Amino acid sequence: MLLGAIPAPPALFARGALNDDDALAVAIVGSRRPTPYGLAVAERLASDLAVRGVTIVSGLARGIDTAAHRGALAAGGRTLAVLGCGLDVVYPLENRALARAIEAQGALVSQFAPGMPALPGHFPARNRTLAGLALGVVVVEAADRSGALITAGFAGDLGREVFAVPGRITSPTSAGAHRLIQDGAKLVTCWQDIVSELPEPWRRAVRGPLASTGEPRQLENGSDEGRMFRLLAPDEPQHIEQLIARAGLDPARAAALLVTLELGGWARQLAGQRWVSAGTRTRRA
Repeated sequence: MLLGAIPAPPALFARGALNDDDALAVAIVGSRRPTPYGLAVAERLASDLAVRGVTIVSGLARGIDTAAHRGALAAGGRTLAVLGCGLDVVYPLENRALARAIEAQGALVSQFAPGMPALPGHFPARNRTLAGLALGVVVVEAADRSGALITAGFAGDLGREVFAVPGRITSPTSAGAHRLIQDGAKLVTCWQDIVSELPEPWRRAVRGPLASTGEPRQLENGSDEGRMFRLLAPDEPQHIEQLIARAGLDPARAAALLVTLELGGWARQLAGQRWVSAGTRTRRA
């Protein structure tokens, strides 16, 4: 577990199952009073990551945390809830059913002894443990003094990646997330933006989604993915800037397509941001 890289709490209690695969984990946190946009984004990001084998870590709080856990569960993936109370004390109470679902499809984790209530002073310590369990922290809607910013700060201190989802510039709920982006956090628009920043061994561990038949999804020649794939060659490495120019796409879109191709087994990234094809699994649109 990644938690071994930081000074561990005196004890760590768990209900459910902690797996070795949970080391491939991303935390999604944010406002307890989110907008419908924030809820939809958190659930979508969690679902898109979970279906690809990434464990979603969050704090079982109202709002963005709840949406992240639900997105992972709906995708059939794993999720960990890090609590600011004892494992036998569900907070908030309305998340009791969600806590049971997480226990069945992941784990509830706490550094606090059974029976310990959810006290305000517990949450900074909880946030540090939460950040320690993930390769990176994604902030979806956070006001200027949000606890999610504390979690992001811990992630930065631990050398983990920090991501933030942009919102409306007039929305106070996104003010903290925007400040993170101004301070250097990676701006997130889709799951590929997150995976592309993970260290290479972890990025390669992310799996591509399967079609309903259980077979790897095939590329369509008319799709952007198909167009990018046709620019690649198995024995002629090309720098990402060259591919962006040849594809005629926005740099962020081109980079996201290359990550998608890598996860699907169609492309490989070499040293120096050079890319080659890794297969020929295409079909007509």
